[in-house]
Amino acid sequence: MGLLPDFGSFAFTILAFVAALSIIVAIHEYGHYIVGRWSGIHADVFSIGMGPVLFSRTDKRGTRWQIAAIPAGGYVKFRGDADAASVGRSDTPGVDPRTTMAGAPLWARAATVAAGPIFNFVLSILVFAVILGIRGVATDPLVVEEVRALPGIEQQLEPGDRLLTIADQDVPEVEGLTAFVDNLPLEPRLPYTVERAGQTETLDGPYPYPAIVAGVNPQSAASDAGIRADEVITAIDGQSIFAFSQLRDIVGNSDGSAMSLTVWSPDTLETRTVDLEPRRMDLPLPEGGFETRWLIGITGGLYLTPQTTTPGPIAALSYGVDQTIFIVRSSLSGLYNMAAGAISTCNLQGPVGIAQTSGAAASAGLLSFVWFVAVLSTAVGLLNLFPIPVLDGGHLVFHAYEAVRGKPPSDRALNILMTIGLGLLGTLMIFAITNDFMCP
Repeated sequence: MGLLPDFGSFAFTILAFVAALSIIVAIHEYGHYIVGRWSGIHADVFSIGMGPVLFSRTDKRGTRWQIAAIPAGGYVKFRGDADAASVGRSDTPGVDPRTTMAGAPLWARAATVAAGPIFNFVLSILVFAVILGIRGVATDPLVVEEVRALPGIEQQLEPGDRLLTIADQDVPEVEGLTAFVDNLPLEPRLPYTVERAGQTETLDGPYPYPAIVAGVNPQSAASDAGIRADEVITAIDGQSIFAFSQLRDIVGNSDGSAMSLTVWSPDTLETRTVDLEPRRMDLPLPEGGFETRWLIGITGGLYLTPQTTTPGPIAALSYGVDQTIFIVRSSLSGLYNMAAGAISTCNLQGPVGIAQTSGAAASAGLLSFVWFVAVLSTAVGLLNLFPIPVLDGGHLVFHAYEAVRGKPPSDRALNILMTIGLGLLGTLMIFAITNDFMCP
């Protein structure tokens, strides 16, 4: 009976991982399938999962749609393919060569191969755009929607208040708010000037960015210690704090030493002590490169929730594109810096680490899990574009060779390159799995 909680957590982690992987694989393979169909290439099998078939049906076009027992990927087997890697022939007896992958024009084959990763990127862009639409963007000027509870503080701000000044400094537009707060006096109480019901009033309020937990990162020290969103950190090792910047500085200078946090909960109105150790993390920078810092894995935020407005479709899609490009750029930069020894190779996770992050993201809520799926979808799309034989990127290299030389590589060359590609992927997988168990 004592093992049941651990088993339940393990089962939830596996379920979240399978759900995330299945969504991403389905979108990836559907990209191959639908563009292949549009290009005149017939698909014999569309499979989610590998191994023994659990369920299948054949549609009116003759494609068998199936779910297999091993949730470790999926594939589309096109007409004439000898295997799931789209290696096959165009001279199958009784089959129109044009409907096979090998017999289709070069443009059709290249488009079909590229569609899988492209659909992964499209999924990420749409998910990020939808999440922004759900969360909204803060209005300008900043108007209070809700005020968070803080320990020992009677709030004077009310919903509907428009912020005019803080500490006699004009409140800027939302984009400049972070720099504005950094320049405010580091005091626990500050004067606020607000417009309320058409009247200007001066109120007393807390430091705008208190040590409040706006979010907890999955697989972080804070998450493992049980710290939850909306809680407030009031002290570190007995030293009182009131600003998130104080928390950030103390953790950043800790060198990983264990610390004791005093945490106040708005649900129980009580404090508790949490012991944890900051973890060294390599963080991607917006301008490129990485910054190594000690972190506990929480994000901060304003003590008030600003009113938001729903962004237009163009703004939302632009945000989705920017997020996807940032993930791609950070991933490539991370691989380069790991190879160069500039950052730890422990940044590369294998299936065990990804499964644990899937479970943690799902535990944090639906939006957190969907966000994680979008991030992972981008990573899968990028990985498949690597110029490694057996991956989509490798096939695209073969197609580029054919476009230049006027003929595809020989069967012998393909077999050798495929073997090398499998060896590279196998080595990478072993390395990543080793990281899952050996890295802290």
